[in-house]
Amino acid sequence: MKIKIVYLLFFTLAIAGCNNRDAGLEADVEIPVSVEDIKLKSIEEFVSTTGTIYPVVDIELNSEIAARYYLEKNPSTGKSWQLGDKVRKGSLIARLEDEEYENNVKLELYELNLELAKSNLEKQESLYEKGGVTLNELKQAGYDYTNAQITVENARIQIEKMKITSPFDGVITELPYYTQGSEITAGTLIAGIMDYKSMLLDVNLPEKYINEILSGQDVRIINYSLPEDTLRGRITQMSPAINPQTRTFQGTIEINNPELKLRPGMFVKADIITNRADSVVVIPKDIILSRQRGLTVFVVNRGVANERIITPGLENNDEIEVVRGLNTNERVVTDGFETLSHNAKVKILK
Repeated sequence: MKIKIVYLLFFTLAIAGCNNRDAGLEADVEIPVSVEDIKLKSIEEFVSTTGTIYPVVDIELNSEIAARYYLEKNPSTGKSWQLGDKVRKGSLIARLEDEEYENNVKLELYELNLELAKSNLEKQESLYEKGGVTLNELKQAGYDYTNAQITVENARIQIEKMKITSPFDGVITELPYYTQGSEITAGTLIAGIMDYKSMLLDVNLPEKYINEILSGQDVRIINYSLPEDTLRGRITQMSPAINPQTRTFQGTIEINNPELKLRPGMFVKADIITNRADSVVVIPKDIILSRQRGLTVFVVNRGVANERIITPGLENNDEIEVVRGLNTNERVVTDGFETLSHNAKVKILK
């Protein structure tokens, strides 16, 4: 009986010893985590919206007269103008010919009459100084000269209708084909030209942002087919009225597109920057835990994870400013924090 009791005590002590060793091992377990050094950086709050962009300048050049059509050549290529060609202001796109039209304009006759009127005015001015003509005769000569100038200008305008030129620097976006020398009628489309170095985006924004979004605010523009390129824009117009059906208000964004990376008709994402802070503590938003005591993160100090209650500031979809609770050069846990507790031992993976 005594032997049984001794054996029982031995086994009990042995089991207790094993349990104590397991507890010690458990206490020494290091939880693997990833960390990130806290550094000062900038953060922006923004309102995101999407839409289709269009050029600031977009025109169609139409024939104002019926005439024979001749497409001109691009001086930079030596070939006939083509879709996508860049044009300079004043570039001759097409030429129209009609001898009857030119004869009816009578530009040469009007220019001759202008020369005669100018000569007569100079003569009358000389005679008036010598008392050879009256003031009324001088005024009549001046009237004839001015009238001749206007007539010549009008004739030149009519002749210019036979030249289809670009009114600004841009790109040819429409160019219907017509056989050289074929007859076209007045109103025929000759070419479409766009200048899309500046683009516009009309947006409808939720009512709750009407006091946050103002004219002049900066905007980041992102196109999904150009993920590495971020262009800049700004709010140029903002309606003060709210649509009662959609509970939105309208605005217009102007986009700088100097390298023509964006094309008319593209669908873009616009981040309207409503607030910004520089040189502040910023951390990823998804590492924050919401607990009874408040918003919590973990920082690592000498292999131990310490719980920190933080006070947030500005935030966006990915990041958040920490106004109080963290300091620069501390290391915040970015992965593996879900199972941590205060003063837990950790092993840093990276």
